[in-house]
Amino acid sequence: MNKLQGKALVWAMCIGQVGNLLPHVVVPAVMVQHLMPLWGMTNAQAGLLAAAYAAGYMAAVPLLSALTDRYDARRILLIGSLCSALSTLAFALLATSWLTGMVCWALAGASFAGAYMPGLRALTDRLQAEDTSRSITLYTSSYSMGVGFSFLVSQLVAEAFGWRWSFGVTGLGPLIMAFVAWQMIPIRPPAPSGGHLLDVRPVLRNRPAMAYILSYGAHCFELYGFRTWLVAFWTFVIARHQVGSLPEPVTVSFWVSLLAMPASIIGNELSLRYGRKRAIAWIQVTSALTALSLGVWAGGSAWVLLVLILFYAITVPADSGSLTAGMMSHAQAQFKGLTLAVHSTVGFGLSALSGWMVGLALDSQGGAQEPQAWLAAFGVLAAGIMLGPLALRLSKH
Repeated sequence: MNKLQGKALVWAMCIGQVGNLLPHVVVPAVMVQHLMPLWGMTNAQAGLLAAAYAAGYMAAVPLLSALTDRYDARRILLIGSLCSALSTLAFALLATSWLTGMVCWALAGASFAGAYMPGLRALTDRLQAEDTSRSITLYTSSYSMGVGFSFLVSQLVAEAFGWRWSFGVTGLGPLIMAFVAWQMIPIRPPAPSGGHLLDVRPVLRNRPAMAYILSYGAHCFELYGFRTWLVAFWTFVIARHQVGSLPEPVTVSFWVSLLAMPASIIGNELSLRYGRKRAIAWIQVTSALTALSLGVWAGGSAWVLLVLILFYAITVPADSGSLTAGMMSHAQAQFKGLTLAVHSTVGFGLSALSGWMVGLALDSQGGAQEPQAWLAAFGVLAAGIMLGPLALRLSKH
């Protein structure tokens, strides 16, 4: 079989990315109906359980991404994908409480750290410069398609066979990316830049790249908070209105995730046409206003809320590809892996904080059954994403 290259490589990486992401939101997807009642968790504890994935990712990604400056990223991608499959299967077999679940889920996140950004590096190292922006956007937007199938598969399997099978089935997905990595053409490892592997000072001094990294952190805060609590929010809406014709949470979560891929592609095209900084800022401000609208309307018409959720599903990911492409365009060649490491550490660090903070907001206002609690929750997300335009302004370029 011929080794993957060119357009075939880009599409194979997108398909592999979907497979790698099948386990990604299994915890949020089965949390409300299965894990919270089984393990007696509060909203804050449930938020911490979901956040363990991002925390594990954040802990591992500096080293694993930085290693791509010294080794072919294909090798790290292959090992990370295999470990992602194993750790998700470990949750299915070994998780018996909130604490054991957090350990398994943190290991799954750490494993994904060896797959997502190393995968991006493995892809861009094999592309021509003129193909980079749109290929990066395709790769990052396929993230959302993978999340959509994660929501769909995990909920359907949990309803049919139980929650443990959700982890068991989705844990097979990363094997797709492992196969893609195996089929890549090996390349010579880049020449070491000198200095300590994790010396991030060259990245921190790169103000244009840091502008996009910090704005990406605000994006991740909003995105992860929304995905963590989406199923819980729509469950609240259904319970409050008792409207039989409303779509089920599994349907809404799948729609939301599928909308993210075209949203990210369109957002990147807007950036290419109107300027990256301007397009990102307007997208993020619009997203903050939509989040506040959802919170204010939380006790209102379910159909209005559905429209707002679907619109929010467009604004939340629309800046994703542009932010990553902007970061990569300003990354110094000898520090690309290290720049990816800082990018992911900031993004997933704020992702871990987001799920927990939204859970705290819900608990502080009476719990997920109260409309005012959801106003507080969406207010947290709106405040988070508004840091994005500020970051772009503070790091002028």
